[in-house]
Amino acid sequence: MFAKGQTVAQLMEQLAPKHYAVEGDRIGLQLGTLSKPIPKVLVALDVTDAVVDEAIEAGANLIIAHHAIIFRPLAKIDTSTPAGKLYEKLIKHDIAVYIAHTNLDVTDGGINDWMADMLGIVSEGRASLEEVHTDKLYKLVVFVPQTHGELVQQALWNAGAGAIGNYDSCSFVIEGTGTFRPGTGTDPFIGQQGKLEKVKEVRIETVVPHSIHRAAIQAMLKAHPYEEVAYDLYPIDLKGRSFGLGRVGKLEQPATLAELVERVKAAFDVPFVRVVGDLNAPVKKLAVLGGSGAKYVRAASFAGADVLVTGDIDYHTAHDALADGMMIIDPGHNIEKIMKQNVADWLAARLAERKSTTEVVASGLSTEPFQFV
Repeated sequence: MFAKGQTVAQLMEQLAPKHYAVEGDRIGLQLGTLSKPIPKVLVALDVTDAVVDEAIEAGANLIIAHHAIIFRPLAKIDTSTPAGKLYEKLIKHDIAVYIAHTNLDVTDGGINDWMADMLGIVSEGRASLEEVHTDKLYKLVVFVPQTHGELVQQALWNAGAGAIGNYDSCSFVIEGTGTFRPGTGTDPFIGQQGKLEKVKEVRIETVVPHSIHRAAIQAMLKAHPYEEVAYDLYPIDLKGRSFGLGRVGKLEQPATLAELVERVKAAFDVPFVRVVGDLNAPVKKLAVLGGSGAKYVRAASFAGADVLVTGDIDYHTAHDALADGMMIIDPGHNIEKIMKQNVADWLAARLAERKSTTEVVASGLSTEPFQFV
């Protein structure tokens, strides 16, 4: 059975939650409808005329892309313009467009982590260059009969609750007595209708980040034996985990700038890069940022990086970097093309888990606007 468009979008938001996006970023459904079965999804970096033709030929009725096709509110759609013609073709062929942009950059296991992995930045100690989102924290308290305390506790941990820093499975348990009287129409797990019950229960307290609190509550309710579950969810004034743009960390294999250049060219399949710095200089700590990273050069320097790998570096930023002793490798904006196969593989695996017959394919077209001559 084909997955509905809403299901595909929900899965994408598991990979790249919308609230991770930079404020004002154009993400989510941009054109068409998700209220339909999706036989095939095409994952692309950009939605160009050629990519739409590719989707038509492949039989895809949903394109998931990284770069938006609508950047600001539309006053009109003039189908004599290139953009208008693109929208018209998408609508005529019933192809929806869904965008995952900075939320896909920021998320764990997203574009910036893929870049870091490909260039050999160790995961331990890896950090973001600029904070975009901090997960709010809640205290979840639930009352459970003692016989099921460990079962509910484990369900919460499996859902991701109870993480404090580098510790997981954190909770606090207090024994006590719960009272209740089942009313008419109830089917109590313990007790009888109309009779006051006193039950040995445990109070389980644990920390739950906002990003998973709904899933944690659902897991808790599923594991809990009562038909009416007593639980509380309190906001707490503690800072949760931060998520941000870019990544910085130590290299598994230190290299010279020249050696790192060759590593970048091979990893991202680019024939040339622009380089700022001494090619013989050693590189031990590296920063990466997909897309346009000119304004993050200083952040990379403050983070202790020797080199920043990013796109769209301008002339004056390059001079400023030289003056600060910061090295840069600019392989272009289009290296974000790595998202195509990675997103396609991730989404296909999640759909397969649901026994869906929806197919997911990565665009085979290059949307690099530059020629290297």
